[in-house]
Amino acid sequence: MSVSILILTKNEENDLPGCLESVGWSDDIHLFDSFSTDRTVEIAESFGAKITQRVFDNWSAHQNWGLANIDFKYPWVLYIDADERVSRGLRDAVLNGAKNDRVEAAFRLRRRDFYLDGTWLKHAQISPFYLRLFRPERMRYERLVNPVSVVDGEIGEIEGYLDHYPFSKGIGFWLERHIKYSNLEAQTIHENRINGARFSLWKAFFERDFTERRFHQKELFYRIPGRPFMKWFYMMFVRRAFLDGRAGVTYATLQSIYEYFITLRQRELSHAKRKPSDS
Repeated sequence: MSVSILILTKNEENDLPGCLESVGWSDDIHLFDSFSTDRTVEIAESFGAKITQRVFDNWSAHQNWGLANIDFKYPWVLYIDADERVSRGLRDAVLNGAKNDRVEAAFRLRRRDFYLDGTWLKHAQISPFYLRLFRPERMRYERLVNPVSVVDGEIGEIEGYLDHYPFSKGIGFWLERHIKYSNLEAQTIHENRINGARFSLWKAFFERDFTERRFHQKELFYRIPGRPFMKWFYMMFVRRAFLDGRAGVTYATLQSIYEYFITLRQRELSHAKRKPSDS
C-alpha cells in the first residue's frame, strides 16, 4: 500500500524541487496549483507529478475543493507544502500507518520549523502537531486562513518529522505573506463576532476533541487585551523561545508583529462597521 501526495503551490520554483525529492517514493504525486507564473508546473511535470489548477479564493474553500475533486490513486493522502520536506523517518511511519484496516480516519504528525540559519525552533514553535495524513473523504477544513482540520472519525499519531522552512524565501517574503494572512484572520474574527459565534472557556481548556478545543482557544486568545505583547511573552517565557537562541527571540518577535497586524486590521474593520454611510 502506498500513499498519494498533495502539494499546494503558487510560484514555488525555488522550494519545489527539494519537496518533490522528499516524496519521490510515491508514484501518485498531485500538484494543486493556483496558476503559477514561474517554472512551478514545469518542475512538477519533470518529476512526474499530476497537475490540477484552480484560482485561489481562501484556504478552506481551496483545500476542500482539492480533496473533493482530485482523483487520488490511493485511499490515504499526505498533504504538504512546497517549503516542507518529508524526513525518512516520517516516510516510513506514513507507509506503515496508511493501511486499509486502520480504524483511524487521519493521523497527526509532528512538524519541525527551521529559521534562516538552520536553527530548529524547537521551543519557539507554538503548535508542532498537524493533521496531514488522512482519508480525503473524511477530512474537511474551516476558516479563511490557518484553517482548522475537521475529521470525521478517529485520529491517531505517527512518528517522524515533517521539516518546514518558512523563511526559505527570506524575511521580507515572510512578512509580506503574513500581512495577507493577518487580513484574513481579522476578517474571520470580525465575521465570527457578527454571526455571534459561541465561545466556551471550559471547552478552550477541557474539550477532548482537539479541533473543537483549538477553535475555542483561538476565540479566547482573540479576547485577551494586549494580544501582541501577550503572544511575545508566552513564546519567550512559557514556550521558552530564548532557548533557541537569537533565532528563537527573532521568531517570537516576528510572531508578535504578525499579531499586531491582525489587531490593526480588526480595528479597521470595526471602524468601517461603525462609520455612518454617506447620505
